Amino acid sequence: MESFSLILAIVVVTALAFDFTNGFHDTANAMATTISTGAMRPKAAVAMSAVLNLVGAFLSVEVANTISKGLVDEAGIRPEVIFAALVGAILWNLLTWLVGLPSSSSHALMGGLIGATVASAGLGAVHGDVLVTKVLIPAVAAPLVAGIAAMFATRLTYRLGRKAETNASAKGYRAGQIASAGLVSLAHGTNDAQKTMGIITLALVAGGTLAPDSDPPLWVILSAGIAIALGTYLGGWRIIRTMGKGLTDLQPQQGFAAQTSAATVILASSHLGFSLSTTHSVSGAVMGAGLGRKGGVVRWSTATRMFVAWGLTLPAAALVAALAEWVCGFGDWGTALVAVFLVASSAAIWKISRREVVDHTNVNDHDAPGEEAPGVVTQAMAAVTPPPAGTVAEDLSATVPAAPPAKTTV
Repeated sequence: MESFSLILAIVVVTALAFDFTNGFHDTANAMATTISTGAMRPKAAVAMSAVLNLVGAFLSVEVANTISKGLVDEAGIRPEVIFAALVGAILWNLLTWLVGLPSSSSHALMGGLIGATVASAGLGAVHGDVLVTKVLIPAVAAPLVAGIAAMFATRLTYRLGRKAETNASAKGYRAGQIASAGLVSLAHGTNDAQKTMGIITLALVAGGTLAPDSDPPLWVILSAGIAIALGTYLGGWRIIRTMGKGLTDLQPQQGFAAQTSAATVILASSHLGFSLSTTHSVSGAVMGAGLGRKGGVVRWSTATRMFVAWGLTLPAAALVAALAEWVCGFGDWGTALVAVFLVASSAAIWKISRREVVDHTNVNDHDAPGEEAPGVVTQAMAAVTPPPAGTVAEDLSATVPAAPPAKTTV
């Protein structure tokens, strides 16, 4: 019993460590556009996001129930399986953070859980219908829906503000960005913090501490909310830079449209119990906002790297988790070996990250080698998008020939 209690404690601590990485990995979802457009200072932005993530963790448990009751068969799960799943998810989070790619912490967690479960109990322990309807379909639909909504919202905001005074309009949209960023942070707490609640609840059920089909206890909700809030405050500056500057250059109108669209999609999915990726939703919205402004350019080279990371998240985390579960199967020494590997790998990744520090002082410095030429999609969308306010006079002045220089007499 003592050995079992120890492994259960290790699982809970590891789950909270994952929740912490989820927080700094996904800070960009709420605050990248707000920081990149200058609507808020970086440290103030992440502080506000952290508080609202904590509040959001208490608003719902639907997503937590999807993780703890729906995705895998509770009866075939041991605490070691959940520990192995968390190892795969944490390492994927840290690797993608190191290279500044906004991948999905949610899919890393679910991929790890699926891989470890299959390695332990076989394919039959994974509920395929739940995986398809509540994970895979939302993974594809969320960025598309958020992107299309953000594109049309951007076009609408520029059309409505065409005659508005430029400085006053920008100031108003910056205030709107702060409000919409808060909404995204709240939505992130209702969706992502719950995934850790679900995984801890699953571990407690597997360990016999909770009855099957139980909701997360209050201490689980509180600890998960605090862990993700602390991670959010730390700030995943590398991913914030990519999301705010690497995908496209955003103006306040675009930032407001992107965040509002993403928050709507995330909150709706949380209410329905869909465990979608907030990263997918916000990234899709940012790209949609980039396409919605005439002359806006989406950097498709960065987007392509991001899409590849999205596709690799589930299988990569599943493979690492399956290997970790295989090693844990050798007994206590196997579990200890996996724990040492996790700590050593995390420390190595952190040390590598110190070679090029990205923090709140340089998060808006983008070192892209020149402007990326507009692609076919960007050109097609730009052709049918109304120009933003203030550009009509510039376009007219470009078509009027300059007056010849005045003659001088000697």
